[in-house]
Amino acid sequence: MRILSGIQPSGTLHLGNYFGMMRPAIELQEKGDAFYFIADYHSMTSLFDPAERRQNSLNVALDFLACGLDPQRTVFFRQSDVPEVTELSWILSTLTPMSLLEKCHSFKDKTAKGFPVNHGLFAYPVLMAADILLYDSNVVPVGQDQKQHVEVTRDIAIKFNEAYGETFVIPEPQIRGETAKVPGIDGEKMSKSYGNTIEIFGEEKALRKKVMSIKMDSRLPAEPKPDAEQNLAIQLLRVIDAGAGREYEEKLRAGGLGYGDLKKKLFEVYWEHFAGARAKRAELAANLDYVQGVLREGAAKAHAVAGKVLQRARKASGLE
Repeated sequence: MRILSGIQPSGTLHLGNYFGMMRPAIELQEKGDAFYFIADYHSMTSLFDPAERRQNSLNVALDFLACGLDPQRTVFFRQSDVPEVTELSWILSTLTPMSLLEKCHSFKDKTAKGFPVNHGLFAYPVLMAADILLYDSNVVPVGQDQKQHVEVTRDIAIKFNEAYGETFVIPEPQIRGETAKVPGIDGEKMSKSYGNTIEIFGEEKALRKKVMSIKMDSRLPAEPKPDAEQNLAIQLLRVIDAGAGREYEEKLRAGGLGYGDLKKKLFEVYWEHFAGARAKRAELAANLDYVQGVLREGAAKAHAVAGKVLQRARKASGLE
């Protein structure tokens, strides 16, 4: 089983990235042939500072390795280190209906919220399709918001296969339902674009302040909260630690638990959850030659697979 997933270096990684993509991907590295990449081409639709992109890409590598990615089990690389993906993206784009891209929720949501529109943002699903198809991927672990893009990939691959003969493996999305959508501190989906994130790594005081800033309603601690499952701190607690989430949901529902105490518990559980990863990240940050070596070795392995798949597509479509 070939597993493929990527993550953008468009900002500091947060709990939504970790529980929606990183942890499922790390768990899957034990179950198949995993190819995971830093999607620096994708970041170009919204990030225009080259120095920031370089630093973010390094930070993603540090974060992923610190959280448990094993380079002995996983091919881990920068997307742009395997340029075959851009050629395949063009080949696929010639068979991709405009109407298919116009229906994509991510593009519509961003334009509705006033994000600057560029061709890269519109064509994002085609590049994502190239990312997936270039490595004969069977399984693509994604968050709920990316499920549609994997379905687009399937549609494009089927269309190519029908036009030019069986060339691409048809992938399947894999979604962790209980953590597919991680809420941000404002109740919206956690996203760097919305400025509502809780970072995986960062300075303790600033992160504690962010957690404690989560807004609650005006009910007194003694009042029972029959709608406790809707409380934002409870939702986040359940994502990080299901047991603690259930325990504190019942306490909140019964009454007698103050919102301040609830948010303190949320921070404690979150901070402890990543304690080991913080220590590992500090070790990696002191040995960047090792990290860069992991990425170079991963790119070489990815290139070997990508070249064969691209050659198949070129031959099938008459480019060779």
